[in-house]
Amino acid sequence: MEFTPKWIAWEITRRCNLNCIHCRSSSTLEVQSHPDFPTEEAFRIIDDISSYAKPVIVLSGGEPLLRKDVFDIAKYGNEKDLRMCIATNGTLVNDDVCKKMKESSIKMVSLSLDGSNEIVHDNFRNQKGAFAGTINAAKLFKKYGINFLINSSFTKRNQEEIPKVYRLAKELGATAWYMFMIVPTGRGEEIMNELISKEDYEELLEWHYHMEKQEKDLLVRPTCAPHYYRTVLQKSKEEGDKFERRSLKFSTGGSKGCIAGQLIALIDVDGNVLPCSYFPKPAGNIRKQTFKDIWENSELFKELRDFKKYKGKCGSCEYIHVCGGCRARAYAVSGDYLDEEPFCQYIPRKLKNTKRRELE
Repeated sequence: MEFTPKWIAWEITRRCNLNCIHCRSSSTLEVQSHPDFPTEEAFRIIDDISSYAKPVIVLSGGEPLLRKDVFDIAKYGNEKDLRMCIATNGTLVNDDVCKKMKESSIKMVSLSLDGSNEIVHDNFRNQKGAFAGTINAAKLFKKYGINFLINSSFTKRNQEEIPKVYRLAKELGATAWYMFMIVPTGRGEEIMNELISKEDYEELLEWHYHMEKQEKDLLVRPTCAPHYYRTVLQKSKEEGDKFERRSLKFSTGGSKGCIAGQLIALIDVDGNVLPCSYFPKPAGNIRKQTFKDIWENSELFKELRDFKKYKGKCGSCEYIHVCGGCRARAYAVSGDYLDEEPFCQYIPRKLKNTKRRELE
């Protein structure tokens, strides 16, 4: 496998007008200890990345629309042949914002939707009116011809909503819908007891498989669920049916499960380069090193790319190269990012055979 950066989430601010229960960066409206960096530094980082690779860059947060220079950053990135996208909660989107998105050539907008109605979504986002803001943003994106995908995060609190949210994403005219079972980082650590159970997780991935097989219009993908790739292979084999999966142009291609530090990374507001958005362990800092140096020489990234170092069930699994287990979830639950995926029920063939021999 070639380890080339294909997709980078870039936290351009940690400020946010919402207070979501699962926020990976524990964002609030005032974040004095993690200030926004100046526009000139943003341009320098873009120059650094674009001199090495041409990944998709997702301007993220916090809420990126709180930065007055967000569209200057997007425009500069596009001028450097980076494919600039933006992730927003939707509440600050209006006609003027949409016009600026068009002017700065934003390629795709990621919009958050965690419930099929205001009661569920606003509870998840800790803000009355958040649902109305998301729906309004989706309608404005359609009006202005702006492509958008919908990201939906789920815990026990709202898992019954999954089929309804999928249908709503389709009704709103999204290009894609990503189903995400949260990784407990940031504020997510406070709701560990709300994580979807292993058993329900497996059932939901199976539901997604059958839904995706029938879905011809909307691109769908479970996010941070690497064992879905194992599910697809298992089900396809059982049914004797080849499953043709489609990919979004502005994505990593959906080639395998966990790709943290392999094809993707996150740059936080302090310049730390992390394996992914939910993996709070820096591989280096872009204020002190080039992105190329971090990507190619970080010991953390090297370990994540060496599947022989993976432990527990993942280390013994025949699906390690298509799945790999969520490294961020392993780190969040056990403190060891090389540990086995904590929300996988599958017993690898090698371990089954060993147990069988022990019983004989």
